[in-house]
Amino acid sequence: MQTKHSFVDRIEETLIAFLLGSMTLITFANVIARFGFNSNILWALEATVFLFAWLVLLGASYAVKKHSHLGVDAILNMVSPATARVLGLIAAAACLVFSLLMLKGAYDYWAVFADLPPTSGRWFPTGFDMKARSQSFYEVQDVPMIGAFAFLEDLINYGDAYEKLPKVVPYIVLPISMLLLVYRFAQAAVAVLKGETDRLVASHEVEDEIAEVRALQGEHD
Repeated sequence: MQTKHSFVDRIEETLIAFLLGSMTLITFANVIARFGFNSNILWALEATVFLFAWLVLLGASYAVKKHSHLGVDAILNMVSPATARVLGLIAAAACLVFSLLMLKGAYDYWAVFADLPPTSGRWFPTGFDMKARSQSFYEVQDVPMIGAFAFLEDLINYGDAYEKLPKVVPYIVLPISMLLLVYRFAQAAVAVLKGETDRLVASHEVEDEIAEVRALQGEHD
């Protein structure tokens, strides 16, 4: 089981590193083009924005998994373990409701670009809105069409060619990241329910780092 988790962690960490590295390379290349060749990569800024959005949204769920989000636990430290567990479950339930609402909004926003019906209902899905107008022909502003996504022209754009990358491609991170967020909060809730922890987040990163520095200083004294 540990090996499986480590493999999944490596995949997520590699993807996050790839996104960050791609942002750096594109920005560096654009700087060289601008100041070295008096030119410009027209799609560099927009591509960097999309990559940054992917990095933040996917990183949010990964941080929940790793308990890396910061939180305030002053009250949890004042109450009994049983009470802290109840408060942890309440926090987990609130986070799950929040992430489910975000998932609905994310899917509804992305669906029209994928020629899919968004859900009906203001807060919770009550069905599908089959009368919603498709926006599958919408393209991004600068990033050119990539050949690997040419199949989308027949799949959702009724055979019409795209000049720029269709919005359905970069925006797909919205439902994916929110689905992952729901899954991670569900995992955290199960951990609290089993008594493996009494909180969803870690709030002592700075204190831990200070302790490590002091320990290292003690070794050198």
